[in-house]
Parts: sequence; structure tokens; C-alpha cells
Amino acid sequence: MNRPVDLSLYLVTDPDLCARRGLVETVVAAVRGGVSVVQLRDKRASDADLIAQGRALTDALAGSGVPLIINDRIQVAAAIGAAGVHIGQGDDSVARARALLGAEAVVGLSIQTPDHASKLDPDDVDYVGIGPVFATTTKPDHARPLGFDGLAEVRAATPLPAVAIGGLKAQHVGSVLRAGCDGLALVSAICAAADPEAAATELRRILDKAAATASADGGSTA
Repeated sequence: MNRPVDLSLYLVTDPDLCARRGLVETVVAAVRGGVSVVQLRDKRASDADLIAQGRALTDALAGSGVPLIINDRIQVAAAIGAAGVHIGQGDDSVARARALLGAEAVVGLSIQTPDHASKLDPDDVDYVGIGPVFATTTKPDHARPLGFDGLAEVRAATPLPAVAIGGLKAQHVGSVLRAGCDGLALVSAICAAADPEAAATELRRILDKAAATASADGGSTA
């Protein structure tokens, strides 16, 4: 990776699920619970509104060590000095993201198939998001769900760090790690929780326990 990032507990925001508590308040609570990356995703917001949201999150995350990634909009990421951008299939190009944001930026790419994985340029992409594992209402236009067997197949097709996404919850941690992924990207499991900090804390506990077990077993997450 051009810029290492801890993908273990990756929060993707949702404007509707965060609305009751507030975007910044939800993210700050989740980070207190152990979230390692935050992706700002709001497909409906204008660039100006997304920049305002991003700046508020940048201020809130200052000193936490948790990077802010912007979903899709490279110009917004550049405008607020975000840590990086996450690009979907069919959206803007990762080459353009790298050219605009520079060598130190984190650039992620969503992939759904081994073919997608085989076409990656590791000079442009730092990590991949693989999914959806399950169907999810937070992204109605998603591709066909992969399940854990499909997740493992796609993950095996790329040496890049990988995070799984799509309908995942705490009970799926072991299956995601056994598929070879470095972490889970979560939306509703945290944003819709009655207590985002408690939800993130429990997820972090499960992840850390799984990692400790894998280390003791010589790398197995079974």
C-alpha cells in the first residue's frame, strides 16, 4: 500500500441512519468504540454539502488517528484534504484519483468478481472493498450478493488488502476473516444501533479476540 490503513473495523456512513443522532455524533461515538476507518458516503448530497460534512468530520476526527475516506467524489476529497477516496465500479477512475490526490492518498476500489481483481493496478489502488456479501437496503442498486464462498473467491484473486461489505453484522466476523479479508465494512450495524459506541466496542472485542485466536493457532481464524 502507498499509505497503510487499518481496515479491521471500517465504518461507512448513511445519511438516513445517522440523521436521528447526527452524523458527527454517530461517527465520534463509533470511533470511541474502536472504528479504524470512516468513509463518508451520501449519494444524494451536493458537492458543497458533502464538503461541509467532510470538514465537520475532519475536525471531529482530528488527533484520533482514524482516516476519513470520501465515497466516489474525488474533488470533494481534494477540497477537504481527506485521507483518501473510495471508488465504485463504473464511477470515477482510480488513476484519476491517484493523479489528483497524490501518492500519499488512500485509494480504495469496490470489486465484485475475480475479473475485477485481475484488472487492478496496485500502483493506483491501496485496498479493495469486496461485496456485497449479503443483500442490503443501504445500497439498493448493489450487485448480486456473493455469500462467503464468493467473497473468498474474489479475495483470493488479489494480494491487496481487502475489506468485506454488504449486510454484515457482528456474527459474521469469523466468516469474513476466514475468507481472507482484513476487516469488515459496516453501515447499519453501527449507524442504526441504539448505541453506536457500544456496537463498535462489541465488534472491536470480537475482532480482537478472533485475531488473537488466529495468532495462537498459527494464522487460522477457525
